[in-house]
Amino acid sequence: MTGRLDAREQERRAAARGVSRRAPALAVAGGTGEALAMLARRGLHPRLARPDLPFPRDLEPEAAGRIAEKLGHYGFRLFLRGAILAGGPFRPEDATRYLEPAAARRAGEALVALGLAVELDGRLRLRQPARSFGGTLEWWVARELSRRLAVDVAWGVRSGAPGVGGDLDVVAAAEGKLAYLELKSGPPKHLMPTEVSSFFRRLRALRPHFSVLVLDTALRLSDKVLPMLSEALSRPGPPERIRRDVWRVAPGLYAASARGDLMENVCLAFGDGLAALAPDPP
Repeated sequence: MTGRLDAREQERRAAARGVSRRAPALAVAGGTGEALAMLARRGLHPRLARPDLPFPRDLEPEAAGRIAEKLGHYGFRLFLRGAILAGGPFRPEDATRYLEPAAARRAGEALVALGLAVELDGRLRLRQPARSFGGTLEWWVARELSRRLAVDVAWGVRSGAPGVGGDLDVVAAAEGKLAYLELKSGPPKHLMPTEVSSFFRRLRALRPHFSVLVLDTALRLSDKVLPMLSEALSRPGPPERIRRDVWRVAPGLYAASARGDLMENVCLAFGDGLAALAPDPP
C-alpha cells in the first residue's frame, strides 16, 4: 500500500510537470462585441445563427436605413409579415387583412421600391424568401437600439446553454449591464405558456441585469400576457405601468407592445431597466 505523499513530495511532483496547455482567448463564433463577450464570460458558448431575412444581411448602409425607416410603420411590418407568410407570389390586398386595399397597394409599391420584391402580372414576389418575419423584427430592433441608444447589440444568437432551446433574439450591452430582449411578432393570443416557460429558462441561464418581452402588436398586454408572466414568477406582484403599454412586471422584467410606437416603448423599458440598477441618490 503506497503511503500518502507529504507536502514536500506533492510540491516537487507538481513542479516537475510540463507547462499547462495555453488556454484559448475568449472567442465567440461568428461575431465580436461586448454583448456576445458578456455571454461568453458567463460560461456560455454563443454563436450567431444564420440570418433569416428577406434581404441580404450585408446591405449598403443607405439601403439598410431605408428599410429600417419603413419598418418603423406598424402597417408596413404587418404587410411584410404577410408577404413572407405567403411563401410565393401574392396580391398586395391579400397580404394582410389589417390594411385597406389602397394602403396595401402602397405598401406593395414600397416593397418593390426598396428592392425587396418584384412585380409579376399584378402579383408580388419577394426577391429573397424568409421562413418568418421574426428575423426581420430582430434585425430591425437590434439596429434601432444601437442607433438610438448607442449600445452594443447582437441578434439571432444561439447561447449554447445546456437545456435551453431557441435563439436569443436580441442581447445588448450598455454601461456594463447585459439586457436580453425576447421578441414576438404575433398577437397576444399566439403566446403560449410553453413559450413563457422557455423565456424564463433562458433568463435563468443568461442572468441578464434586465430583460424585456416585446410583442409587436397594437393589442393590449394586460388581458393575457401580463397574467401569464405573473403566473410564471415565483413571487408575483401587480405589474406597474410605466407609460402606455410598457410594464414593469417585476424587478428587472419588463413587457412592451407596439401601442403608440414599438421602439419608443422598447427604449423606455430599456432606460427604466438601467435607471433601476443605478445607486440611490444621496
